[in-house]
Amino acid sequence: METIKSYLDAMFSSMPNTPEVKKAKAELFSMMEDKYNELIAEGVNENTAVGTVISEFGNLDELAQDLGLTKEVEEVHEREQQPKRFVSMDEALEFIRCEKKRALLVATGVLLCITCVCWPIVTDAVWGFMNIDNYGAAMRFVWIAVGVGLFIYSSFVSSDFSFLRKEPCQMDMATTDMIKEKKAEFKPITAAAITLGCALCICAVVPIMIFDIDIFATFIFIMVGIGVWLFVYSGIINSSFETLLDAGNVARKDIKSNGNEEDVEYVSKGAKILMESYWSIVTCLYLIISFTTFNWGSTWIIWVIAAIAHKVFKIALVKED
Repeated sequence: METIKSYLDAMFSSMPNTPEVKKAKAELFSMMEDKYNELIAEGVNENTAVGTVISEFGNLDELAQDLGLTKEVEEVHEREQQPKRFVSMDEALEFIRCEKKRALLVATGVLLCITCVCWPIVTDAVWGFMNIDNYGAAMRFVWIAVGVGLFIYSSFVSSDFSFLRKEPCQMDMATTDMIKEKKAEFKPITAAAITLGCALCICAVVPIMIFDIDIFATFIFIMVGIGVWLFVYSGIINSSFETLLDAGNVARKDIKSNGNEEDVEYVSKGAKILMESYWSIVTCLYLIISFTTFNWGSTWIIWVIAAIAHKVFKIALVKED
């Protein structure tokens, strides 16, 4: 049965992951399973039974009308007939290099936007007697301006590779294997970045709890900023590998563009529960921390961290094909 299941997965690999297709796939598997068991009961050996089942049910074009997938099969054929742009190994390596640069720019921009609030705190704590609060406020906007500038500049870094997300592409096996190898090599770095980033965000309140001095409040934003920097940097680089691996799979592009979260498969049941209840947990934490500390002016940062962490966790917890 494993051979039949693998063959069925291959048959539907280019089909859109919609409820209709999933239902048709389940129905076809049930028919194949019944036929296989019937042949085995008649005394047919396993290899012959598998071959008979595949020959009878293995042509999706012939079964499309019975399964109600005529439209989907036609769309697959249309996609397959479209000319595909070839992505060379040099182009793939250049894209990864550009994405690493973009990751650095975006992560640094986020860090500057988070730590910009440190300037008024520092000027008030160190030079408060000199009445130069305006300088702190001015530097805050300078920090934000630089951060936004980095965001804008980063959008041009990988603009030459926008076709990877929009056009049908193909690449040779050597390039695909190279990308998978680099992704596997980067996985421990992603895990370390998420772990350290979470630790920094959680421990950010420790300095102000130990030292009741105003200037130590800046450590909250600095530590959170560094933690978020790690999330963003590792997340963008990890996404670059996914973009390349998905470049030749138009069906998966269509699924992702539809944003159907229900079709995402996670590495474990626990991971699925975590991701499905993620925003409820974040909301509860936000309300608990805000009502406990009454520091509503700062707790908004939880949403920034949560949004970035959600992206990183999704990359780490989604089951690989």
